Amino acid sequence: MQYSPPTKLYDAYIFDQDGTIYLGEELLPGAKRLIEGLRELGRPVRFLSNNPTKDPQEYKEKLDRLGIPTPLDEIANTVVTTTRWLKAHYPDAVVYPIAEEPLKRALGEAGIKMSENPEEIDIVIASYDRTFDYSKLQIAFDAIWFHKRAFLITTNPDRYCPFPGGRGEPDAASIVAAIEASTGTKLKANMGKPEPAMLEAALGDLDVDPKNCMMVGDRLGTDIGMAVRTGMASTLVLTGDNTAADAEALPKEEQPTYVLDRIDLLIPAEYREQLGWSDNDDAAPTA
Repeated sequence: MQYSPPTKLYDAYIFDQDGTIYLGEELLPGAKRLIEGLRELGRPVRFLSNNPTKDPQEYKEKLDRLGIPTPLDEIANTVVTTTRWLKAHYPDAVVYPIAEEPLKRALGEAGIKMSENPEEIDIVIASYDRTFDYSKLQIAFDAIWFHKRAFLITTNPDRYCPFPGGRGEPDAASIVAAIEASTGTKLKANMGKPEPAMLEAALGDLDVDPKNCMMVGDRLGTDIGMAVRTGMASTLVLTGDNTAADAEALPKEEQPTYVLDRIDLLIPAEYREQLGWSDNDDAAPTA
């Protein structure tokens, strides 16, 4: 684990979004300059998110609005991976999505059957759902425990979603925990980081070796965890969930490759000079 900037460019860069590129409606320091710099240097950039309350189009609109215009095919999230996984492995299953509209809309557009009738449900999807209530828990309970026909998957394993100012709100893991506790079942599959399916969704048709790519994020368990599982280099940025002390507490094989205070330090010093960056508040500081 290194606290100094990388000394080489990687073939492609994959970024978490919230807590890494922006927090709420504010870009984090150096993020815009970094993305522009990588693109100028000819390095592909991809964006990932475990958040299923927005679809890729909404993420595109947000990045565009924040001054980082991004093609739709450079963005993937758990709405994408969940839908792809179901189509690939259980195309005829009837699912019950405990989810918000973006995921339900994507499932419908993909032709996946949905139902709230526990006697019909094959798969319960626990997602980040801010409308979760006891009646939804009851349907999941009946489908899994009473009728003993359904199993449980989740869109993402996050315990909470961070907000600006240090606040947050419960995420999908809290809904998984409620279903597991009441039914005695165990989660069968996770569609989000750190699962390799997220890397597959991000890289798409890019002809690159993951071992020559860089994963960048603020969470050790998901962002850095995916890099560890897939053999990628990784950078923990200290602008979101985890601290340098958190990283140091991990076994060496689970630690990020780099830990940086500013995301724009990802570009090595020689290339920062090539890009004409100066040492001021908006530019990358010198190494």
